[in-house]
Amino acid sequence: MSATASAGPVKEETPFRRFAREFAESKLAVAGLVVVLVIAALAIFAPFITPQDPYDLAQLDIMDGRLAPGALNGAGTMHYWLGTDDQGRDMLSGIIYGLRISLSVGAGSALIAGIIGSALGLIAAYVGGKIETLIMRLVDLQLSFPAILVALMILAFLGKGVMNVMLALVIVEWARYARTARSAALVERRREYIEAAECLALPRWRVLFRHLLPNCLPPLIVIGTIQVARAITLEATLSFLGLGVPITEPSLGLLIANGYQYMLSGKYWISFYPGIALLVTIVAINLVGDQLRDVLNPRLKR
Repeated sequence: MSATASAGPVKEETPFRRFAREFAESKLAVAGLVVVLVIAALAIFAPFITPQDPYDLAQLDIMDGRLAPGALNGAGTMHYWLGTDDQGRDMLSGIIYGLRISLSVGAGSALIAGIIGSALGLIAAYVGGKIETLIMRLVDLQLSFPAILVALMILAFLGKGVMNVMLALVIVEWARYARTARSAALVERRREYIEAAECLALPRWRVLFRHLLPNCLPPLIVIGTIQVARAITLEATLSFLGLGVPITEPSLGLLIANGYQYMLSGKYWISFYPGIALLVTIVAINLVGDQLRDVLNPRLKR
C-alpha cells in the first residue's frame, strides 16, 4: 500500500477556515483586528473598568483640573495616569467613555446606511428602467457634494445630538453603498441562477434578497468596514467643530476640541491622548478593511 493511500483522505478545507487562513496572511491585519476587538471591549465594559465616571458630577472636583499625567487627586487616593481636563475629569476614563459614543455612531450609521443603500442599489440593478435612472441620479447628486459639507448643513438645521449625527451620517453615506451594490448586482444579474429563479416565477423580493444579495455581499462587507472608519472620522470632525454630540455625551472629537485651547499653554495631554486613541482606532479598522478587500476580492490584491 502506498504512503499516499495509507495517509487516508485529505480533509477539504471549509470556507471559514480558508477565509481565516487568508486573512491571517497579513500580520498587520491580524494586529488591527486585535486592536479593534480590544477597543470594542473597552467601550462595552467602560462602566466596569474605568477608575471614574467622568460625567458623574459627584465624582469630579474642579480643583483637580488640568493635572499632568501620573498626578494624584487632591485626596491622594487616585492616580490620573493620563492627566485630567479643565473640569477635573480623568482623561483615561474620558477616552474609554468617548470610544463608546464614537464606535456607536460610526458602526450604527454605517449599518443603517448599508441597509438602505444596498437595498436601493439592488433594486436599481434588478428592475432597471426609470427606477434605476432615478436612484442613480440621486446617487450622483449625493456624491457630487462633500460629505462634511452636507453633514454640517443637516446638523445646523437639526441641532446637536447622537441621533442627529447618526441621521446626518446615514444621509451622506448611503450613496456609496448603493453604487457598490448596483455594480455588483449588474454582474450577477444575468447569471444562470437568477434566470432559473425567474423561470420559476419566484417573487421579485425573494430573487433580490434571497438569491442576488448573498452574492453581492463581499464588496458590501469591505466598503462597510471602511465606512465605519470614515463615519468615526466625520463624527469626530463634526464634534470638534461644535455641531456633533453634546458635551453630556462626549466622543473622541469633542474631547480633542475641549483641550485645543490649552495646547499652547503646555497642557498637551487634554487633546493629545484622545487624538492618539482616535488615530489608533481608525488605522486599525482600515487595516482590517484592506485585508478583507484582498481576501474577498483577490483580483484587487496588491
